[in-house]
Amino acid sequence: MRSSSGPPAARTSAISRCRCGAPNDRAYYPHRPALALDGGTNGTWHFLTIDGAAGEALSATALMRRLERTIGGFGSLKVRATIGDTVFATSVFPSREQGWMLPVKAAVRRSEDLAEGDLVTVTLEL
Repeated sequence: MRSSSGPPAARTSAISRCRCGAPNDRAYYPHRPALALDGGTNGTWHFLTIDGAAGEALSATALMRRLERTIGGFGSLKVRATIGDTVFATSVFPSREQGWMLPVKAAVRRSEDLAEGDLVTVTLEL
C-alpha cells in the first residue's frame, strides 16, 4: 500500500536495467526514471524516460535494427519490461527531447502501487 511516511525515493531503488545483446549478456546502467503523466487531455498515459547509458544502449540497438531493416513503426523497439513483480510486453519509443519513452499502463501502476513522480526500478529485455 502507498504510505505518506516518506518520499517515493525512500521506498524504491534508482537503478534501471537494460538487457541488450546476447541472451546471457546483461548490462546495468545507473538511472533515475520518475513516472510522468502524459500532457494529453485524458491524462491516461504514464511514461518512464529511459536516457543516459541505458538510452544510448537502446539507440545503438535501434540503429542496428534500422540497418537490418527490422525496426518497428515510429522507430520503436519491442521490449519485455519488469517493474517490481510485474512483467509486461510493450514497446519503447524514441523521443528527440527525452531519450526513450516507456509507457506504463494503469494495470501495472495499480499492481505496483505507483503514482506520478515515483522513482521506479525497471528491467528492459530486448
